[in-house]
Amino acid sequence: MSENGKPVIGIMGGTGDLGSGLAKAWARAGYRVVIGSRSAEKAAAAASELGEGVLGAANLDAATQADIVIIAVPFSSHDATLEEIKPVVQGKIVVDAAVPLVPPKVSVVQLPVAGSAAQMAQTILGEGVKVVSAFHNVGAAKLHAGGRVECDVLVFSDDKDARNAVIELCSAVATRGVGGGSLANSAAAEALTSVLIWINRTYKCLGAGISITGLDTPKA
Repeated sequence: MSENGKPVIGIMGGTGDLGSGLAKAWARAGYRVVIGSRSAEKAAAAASELGEGVLGAANLDAATQADIVIIAVPFSSHDATLEEIKPVVQGKIVVDAAVPLVPPKVSVVQLPVAGSAAQMAQTILGEGVKVVSAFHNVGAAKLHAGGRVECDVLVFSDDKDARNAVIELCSAVATRGVGGGSLANSAAAEALTSVLIWINRTYKCLGAGISITGLDTPKA
């Protein structure tokens, strides 16, 4: 934990668009953030550009330092990244934000045989890790523009406490987090990413998101 009592957040893929955008948002909210990359030098350089409260390290070091680990890597690097950090994330919350996009048809839903990237993550990391799925439908460009993104974040996990811990993190980057049930339901949010990409292209908009209506409380 940081000195202010907030969890340290490690972001694998923190030099990418989504990872760096999340890092900026959480740093502004007072969280200590460590962005990870396969190259420690690349991570350190990116962290210096993101400003105060953000550090850079190689993926394994970033995951070791973190209380909560975010997976924001391309799907092509998803499994290898999880295998790399597996030994140091046992007992921790790992948030999978990876989307199973298959170029060039990224606006077409193409979910993996396992059901979802999040379910694959749980299988790889094992029962000792509390896997949560979130942040699939948050526009990276809007995160970099500053302020919170006007959208809801769907959060899934088989562990209720882990799910609610991530819901709390959502308020720093978006309107709110909304519990969406078990990890198996993550397939809906992962598939929705391709739908939103199609909407962005068709209607010439930037960072289309979702909003859950008729809801009083985000905890679930």
